Amino acid sequence: MMRSFLKVRDACPVCGEELHHHRADDGPAYLTIIVVGHLMAPVMLFLFANFEPDPLMTAAVFSVACVGLSLFLLPRLKGAFVALQWAKRMHGFGRHDAA
Repeated sequence: MMRSFLKVRDACPVCGEELHHHRADDGPAYLTIIVVGHLMAPVMLFLFANFEPDPLMTAAVFSVACVGLSLFLLPRLKGAFVALQWAKRMHGFGRHDAA
């Protein structure tokens, strides 16, 4: 479905379904922030409560972990948003069915 990191193809290369009219906008980015925050916050709390690590080292490690997890999740969540719109026939995905 994707032709690059965050670019959605104009049409599916397998079935020919048009994908150019999707409206993912900022939804995947917001959901990525929520998921990463909810995954990393308990880990940080556990780490600080039990091991009391050096703050600079912890900031460096968690910064890299948050960026890595965000880069991993963002295209997958964007694909999920487009798939949800297709499944619910939103934003032009169901036009050919109505005719």
